[in-house]
Amino acid sequence: MKFLHTMIRVKDIEKSLDFYQKIIGLKLSKTKELKDATLYFLSDKEGYTEIELTYNHTLPEDGYELGNNLGHFAFATDNMDNFTQKLKANGLNYYRVPFLLSGIGPKIAFIKDPDGIQIELIEKAD
Repeated sequence: MKFLHTMIRVKDIEKSLDFYQKIIGLKLSKTKELKDATLYFLSDKEGYTEIELTYNHTLPEDGYELGNNLGHFAFATDNMDNFTQKLKANGLNYYRVPFLLSGIGPKIAFIKDPDGIQIELIEKAD
């Protein structure tokens, strides 16, 4: 068995594509047009991680609810300080600012995507 991807429904596909490509660094690998939705597949440069952004052509009147069963996605960053600069340059802020886990490391932080999904960032140790 091999894990393939995680799908999330998005309200504004342009904002979501911009966020996941510009901020997270994923690349659009393919799209698929369905009768009632368009699927956008984004993956990391190695092709190990893939996210499917689903944009339904008709959105629920009240939008989507996050629920309480999804915690967060986690991505590695080589340098939290450089990532912080990228966030600020794009007018974004942390949900939880960088801190050392258990006081000794690794350094982690949290941001939210345009639909409010939490994303954990983990600074890779050398």
